[in-house]
Amino acid sequence: MSTTTPVAARLALEDGTVFHGTAFGATGAEATGEVVFNTAMCGYQEALTDPSYSGQILTMTATQMGNYGIAAEDIESGKPQVRAFVVRELARLHSNHRAETSLSEWLAKHGIPGISGIDTRALVRKLRTQGALRGVVSTGGTASDAELVAKAKAIPSMAGQNLAACVSPAARGAFTEDLGAWSPEPARREGRTFRVASLDCGAKRNIYRNLVDRDCEIVTLPHDTTAADIRALKPDGLFISNGPGDPAVVQATIATLKEIAGEIPTFGICLGHQLLALALGATTWKLKFGHRGSNQPVRNLLTGRVEITSQNHGFCVDEKTLRAAGGEPTHAHLNDGTLAGFRHTTKPIFCVQYHPEASPGPHDSSYLFDCFIDIMQSRKPVTAEVMEKHQSASARAAAAVAV
Repeated sequence: MSTTTPVAARLALEDGTVFHGTAFGATGAEATGEVVFNTAMCGYQEALTDPSYSGQILTMTATQMGNYGIAAEDIESGKPQVRAFVVRELARLHSNHRAETSLSEWLAKHGIPGISGIDTRALVRKLRTQGALRGVVSTGGTASDAELVAKAKAIPSMAGQNLAACVSPAARGAFTEDLGAWSPEPARREGRTFRVASLDCGAKRNIYRNLVDRDCEIVTLPHDTTAADIRALKPDGLFISNGPGDPAVVQATIATLKEIAGEIPTFGICLGHQLLALALGATTWKLKFGHRGSNQPVRNLLTGRVEITSQNHGFCVDEKTLRAAGGEPTHAHLNDGTLAGFRHTTKPIFCVQYHPEASPGPHDSSYLFDCFIDIMQSRKPVTAEVMEKHQSASARAAAAVAV
């Protein structure tokens, strides 16, 4: 247990609100970004390392964070991606045989400030009412409250920011790690390895683990890789990953997808879903406060089944423009009716707004990776029958594991 003197910290919002709390992580630091919230009860480490949170200050609605420390196996990228972390209570001790360090020590190592001891219920209510707000976290700084509020007001809006370019890899690479002990069942392959080219806009590692677990060779590519360079790889499938920022300004990726999506069987997740829609000619819009958490209900419109999903996004595809562009909705968010997935009716293209790899979250949607394998085999559009087959098989496997 730490015996050091607590350091004061503040969270200042653009609307003039200032929360006073206690610093953890990097003290004497200041961070700016869009303040958002996540409703998951656990999984803070996976959330903190999700590149989709780049440029944001993350608030957790669960009351205590840090109680199981930090384990190397649970990170989703090479480092914490958030600008700052906001919690109600920071656990004074962590208890987990897998933990290598504490949450506070890990954030301090990476220069990420945190603030604890504030009323996160009041903060989240404000964000739900007013929408995501720009904010500043200051730990041990001397600036006045008014100066911090002025800084918050000067932060660029998330709309118009191409943050995918900031987290995308600089060069071609490979990913070979599988799910290992976390695999819910043995690999279900027929002796063939599929080469998947991934336009990496900030991918979570567990997406790739799920594909490797299904005998896929993963070639990771910068987000601005051209169609010609992708064709040169002779891939069996094209994957477009999750990522941060405004999808409408990721023009290099959109241009590539306009040329090649569907020529090769194509699957997108989260930002990838939005970029594929934009490439087809649809439009996107910014949600008021986004969908972030591991308990988001989605209905598969092709099978009628409901999935509880993990989500992290602040933008959404406009369904009317998607239909006009030739896309067919396949999934809908049950809380607000927004589009959560679509397919192309004549090309092997499908995608979802949420995270079938979870990490953290339920595995209801892992069948979508099997659907991707299926369309790489057939090179035909995904059908209701294909989704029903894999969704039913996934449900049976999960029931067997539970027993």
